[in-house]
Amino acid sequence: MSKKVVLGFSGGLDTTYCVKYFTDEKGYEVHSIIINTGGFTEEELKTIETHAYKLGVKSHTAVNAIKSYYDNIIRYLIFGNVLKNNTYPLSVSAERLSQAVLIAEHVQHLNADIVAHGSTGAGNDQVRFDMIFNIMIPGVEICTPIRDQKLSREDEIAYLKSKGVEMNFEKSMYSVNKGLWGTSVGGKETLNSKGMLPEEAWPTQVTETEERSVELEFIKGELMAIDGNKFGHPAEAIQHLQKMAGPYGIGRDIHVGDTIIGIKGRVGFEAAAPMVILKAHHALEKHVLTKWQLNWKDQLALFYGNWLHEGQILDPVMRDIEAFFGKSQENVTGKVFVSLMPYRFQIAGVESDFDLMSSQFGKYGEMNTGWTGEDVRGFSKIFGNQTMIYHAVKQKADGSKN
Repeated sequence: MSKKVVLGFSGGLDTTYCVKYFTDEKGYEVHSIIINTGGFTEEELKTIETHAYKLGVKSHTAVNAIKSYYDNIIRYLIFGNVLKNNTYPLSVSAERLSQAVLIAEHVQHLNADIVAHGSTGAGNDQVRFDMIFNIMIPGVEICTPIRDQKLSREDEIAYLKSKGVEMNFEKSMYSVNKGLWGTSVGGKETLNSKGMLPEEAWPTQVTETEERSVELEFIKGELMAIDGNKFGHPAEAIQHLQKMAGPYGIGRDIHVGDTIIGIKGRVGFEAAAPMVILKAHHALEKHVLTKWQLNWKDQLALFYGNWLHEGQILDPVMRDIEAFFGKSQENVTGKVFVSLMPYRFQIAGVESDFDLMSSQFGKYGEMNTGWTGEDVRGFSKIFGNQTMIYHAVKQKADGSKN
């Protein structure tokens, strides 16, 4: 009886090789699965399905994970205003974790003997996939032909041609990975420490030049309406905003980061909707949360983003932090006004019933109504009391030494 393999399948060169290797060389029964986290159209998914069956898979499954991806991961990246190294909205790393979990669940559903993916031995994804598989489906063999056989692109192409496989073997100058929370772009310019991607490399070209005002409405920290148009799910709002802001060239940047395997890496990305949402959400939070709520959120978000980037989404501490994030959003409700312009955007202000910048209690630098000058005089003395004692004692001790 042949072994049953579940293969994470994108339809590209690496996973195409995996199917032919498993079916023709090993005699395995291959069940391919593709997890759509916002990067594929229905037409593209159909083409990939046709390609999979033509290669010889026993079954092919396409999972629409856009909403679950938001519910389980993106929601908390927004709540935490998470930007890796103050730059990157974790577009690909977050996506891979959602995909790995759903592939593992498919292995359980089919009671498969082997789980496989097309990662090479050079990047972060191999660690993310392997680690989640080891946690969720321990005992199931993990097979990675491209990594294990140390195959070059040329080796894979030669093998597939020998098997009569017809597909586009031409490699694009730029590798693009598109998802709900941003699109990564890699090319020769990102392989070194210096270089910027040229205009033609960006998947979304700049076609909008006139400034546009946008009204974003958040309810308990989640984007639920744009310009008064309400959405049934925040993922739909994200997709709508991406269509609006993407053509302005907003959210383009190069991220320099520390990989899980210990080397530095550069990658280009465009994430118009994520960057606008994160900054707008943060602006609203600064108005409705207290100083120490903001302080602790910042600290926890730094850890959360780094730990998620390294694949540790199943660590129970992540659920604890998510619970904190969720509780912190109770009053994060209101409207944020944003101006979109070519290559940049600007937060014009907010409106919220929970705005702590209320004139009822005074106007910063002008008038106060909640305290008197004598209150401030006494508070200032007490607030600095310990530091005053420290300097007085130190001065006396230093004087006695002399």
